[in-house]
Amino acid sequence: MNRYVWMLAAWWVCMACNAQTYALERVNDSLTYLTLTTGRYTDRVAIHKPVFRLETGDVDGDGREEAIVGIIGRTRHDPRYLKRLHIYKNVGGRVRPMWMGSQLGGILEDFRFINGQIHTLQSTTDGRYVEMTHRWRKFGLGSDSIIQVRDEQFNNSIPNNL
Repeated sequence: MNRYVWMLAAWWVCMACNAQTYALERVNDSLTYLTLTTGRYTDRVAIHKPVFRLETGDVDGDGREEAIVGIIGRTRHDPRYLKRLHIYKNVGGRVRPMWMGSQLGGILEDFRFINGQIHTLQSTTDGRYVEMTHRWRKFGLGSDSIIQVRDEQFNNSIPNNL
């Protein structure tokens, strides 16, 4: 029994140590595959909504990168056709949804993963733009801080050099 447990533990460590990469394969405007490639496995999941951005980073602090995918669509809780964040995780070599966000507060315009945080650019209903940082909480993203508020949009994106 002990020998089996050690073999299983060694296999699990090897799986965790393998390099992994995420990539997007766009088929058409409403079908994109998110592909996870590890040292041994390749898995993909279909995203049946337009995708506008892919970022990767260790969102939950477990030492492994997750895929942060910006999609455009509706949700069960919000019928508006808007930009939203979905986060996917490697679970045993398979792509699995970790969080399918409907809203972060404002209207999502863009995002980046920088220094362990998700930086978002959001617009408000009164025409202002807010750059915020978000961190993973026990389940879902929580707002950390407001970086800046502007009356005009800055290049429709968050600067890459934060």
